[in-house]
Amino acid sequence: MSDTPIATRLYTLATGEDGARFCKDIPDSQCNDQPINFLLQIVSQALSKTGDALADAKVVLPWLIGAVGAPVYLIGFLVPIRESLALLPQILVGGVLRRFSIRKHFWSISSLVEGVCIAGMALVGLSGLQGHAAGWAIVALLVLFSLARGVASIAAKDVLGKTVSKTRRGRVSGYAATVSGVTASLVGFYLAFAPTEIRPDWMLYVLLFGASVTWLLAAGSYAQLHEHEGATEGGQTLQDVFRDQLRTLMSDRDLQRFLLARTFMISTALMGPLFVALAQRESGTELSSLGWLMLATGLAGALSSSIWGWFSDISSRRTMAYAAGGAGLLGGVTLLILYLAPAVAGTVYLYAGLVFLLGVSHSGVRIGRKTHIVDMAGKDKKAEYVALSNSIIGVLLLILGVFSGLTLALGLEFGIAVLSILALLGAGTALTMRDVQTE
Repeated sequence: MSDTPIATRLYTLATGEDGARFCKDIPDSQCNDQPINFLLQIVSQALSKTGDALADAKVVLPWLIGAVGAPVYLIGFLVPIRESLALLPQILVGGVLRRFSIRKHFWSISSLVEGVCIAGMALVGLSGLQGHAAGWAIVALLVLFSLARGVASIAAKDVLGKTVSKTRRGRVSGYAATVSGVTASLVGFYLAFAPTEIRPDWMLYVLLFGASVTWLLAAGSYAQLHEHEGATEGGQTLQDVFRDQLRTLMSDRDLQRFLLARTFMISTALMGPLFVALAQRESGTELSSLGWLMLATGLAGALSSSIWGWFSDISSRRTMAYAAGGAGLLGGVTLLILYLAPAVAGTVYLYAGLVFLLGVSHSGVRIGRKTHIVDMAGKDKKAEYVALSNSIIGVLLLILGVFSGLTLALGLEFGIAVLSILALLGAGTALTMRDVQTE
């Protein structure tokens, strides 16, 4: 795809104004290429997010673990591994990334690795491997997938901040999530409503292979970005990286407050598998139930992401606060239903509704925090701020993951209660942050 009047018209339609020359905080050299880069990043992220939806660690991978007869406790590892190992390497990657004037290739290569790992998970299931061996093979592939995801994440935010102007970035994530949400919804609809004879169990592996293909296509799309050479003065040794990142953390109050809010908001990611576990406990593990949950997750992304993206370009801190607050209140409502209306609690439709509402909230948290950290960092510190933030959150996610596992020993209901309180604390903290979009 090249920069054409068509690309400019699509960009204008997406942003609501002639933004080809609206370059608030990106280099002048990138200004003319902003329309095509805006569109290419939506396409690439939409493909990547579609892969995430089809191989969701909160919904689909737990079904895979059950399908291969692996121990149930491995399900508890999926989200912490998926999230934390995608974050932990970023404090190192951020410094290394600065040594390269063109950074888009980091994202493309990482996406290729992600696609291969997901295809490997499908092959584990089709190979006939069962039990502990199959489960640990899937976990090992998820570890590699997550590390590659971490490299892609820091590269994506750095390139986005370099090629798309402030007040436009939230819409990239929002539109991409909408497209992926529609796709996941259609897949979920098929699994939920298709007759059993045309919905065999091996459809689970078709989903995973489909997810693999989306990452391969995303890699090719992202490689077409018109990224101009950037500054490389930030390239550092590992010792320099740790020293400078620690100095940044200790001296930047805005970053500290953002990290505190984001730490509390980890709960919105950990809450999803608990709702899935409730659904499995109360309504069984038929593939149609998986379809309902995928449909709910996909609709949540499709219907809410563009709105959250638009709102985060107005106020990312309020986006985070409202979304996290919604997740916290949802947990409280869920507990009331379980105790006051046990008859309703036995249907998969209830959990599909809960997963939908949680998906809306979690989508707002993700889009809001991504927009906030990039806009807060300014022109020169995007990669460093994102890397530092994600690496710290990665460590805390592992700690909270262990804590969450311990609380689950006291029951799913107790775990939901604890996570709901954390989400509400995150919402309150977000409201105390600086409104970076007004500056």
